Amino acid sequence: MLTVTDIGVRRGGRWLLQDVSLSAEPGARIAILGPNGAGKSTLLKVMTGEMTPDTGDVAFDGEPLASIPRARLARRRAVLPQSSMLTFPFTVREVAALGITVPAFPLDRASQERIVERAIAVVGLKRLADATFDTLSGGEKQRAQLARVLCQLWACAEQGPAPHLFLDEPTASQDLAHQLAILDVATAHAERGGTVIAILHDINLAAAWADRLVILSEGQVYADGTAAQVVTEAMLADVFRVVLSPGTVPPTAVPFILPQTAVLLEDRALVSSGG
Repeated sequence: MLTVTDIGVRRGGRWLLQDVSLSAEPGARIAILGPNGAGKSTLLKVMTGEMTPDTGDVAFDGEPLASIPRARLARRRAVLPQSSMLTFPFTVREVAALGITVPAFPLDRASQERIVERAIAVVGLKRLADATFDTLSGGEKQRAQLARVLCQLWACAEQGPAPHLFLDEPTASQDLAHQLAILDVATAHAERGGTVIAILHDINLAAAWADRLVILSEGQVYADGTAAQVVTEAMLADVFRVVLSPGTVPPTAVPFILPQTAVLLEDRALVSSGG
């Protein structure tokens, strides 16, 4: 169980997050959405222990995150950041292996190699296993890092319960097939009992994949619920400053939004005023 209680983060004289609370049970698939600057990545950094909040706390199974030693934390959560920099010419295989070797999981060499090769195959980089990280495209680099995260998850699974998985824009720079493949990987982890929390920008993709959508606006939780509950014309106008043509949000369990039906709220104001 992941519990986030009254989180506040203040930087440069302003609140990046304020009074943010949420909880996530094992097996949950949660998508965090919001406009640029809403606080999504800041919240993810707080939940993973990368950033210390000014107020509130985060707990894994009732244990405060701040009190969990780093070595043990590596067995409780895995993180795919929005982007990763490497200064050494690691190969894809070596990048993937970092998910096992850095936390020093007690696995024999054969088990480590089996997990690494499986992860590389799952993310579709088997033919590039010996390519160096700096020669990859942006999407391939992100998938190489996902292979690292999978190695960490699968090594954890051999030691105990499935850990929490945090993904920061995992579908960025990916084509449609790889977007769906990455979310399938996340779904498989949730089905094994792991909690998955992902920052996504595509509302349609989030609505189709997640059990819950958490909408952030100006550092606060605007809405938290199913896609049918959360994706409303009022939310799109209030949070994303977009209005839709009447009746274009279908009353289905998985709403979808076509860009050609949307108009920026500011543009509509200009049109209505004759500007």
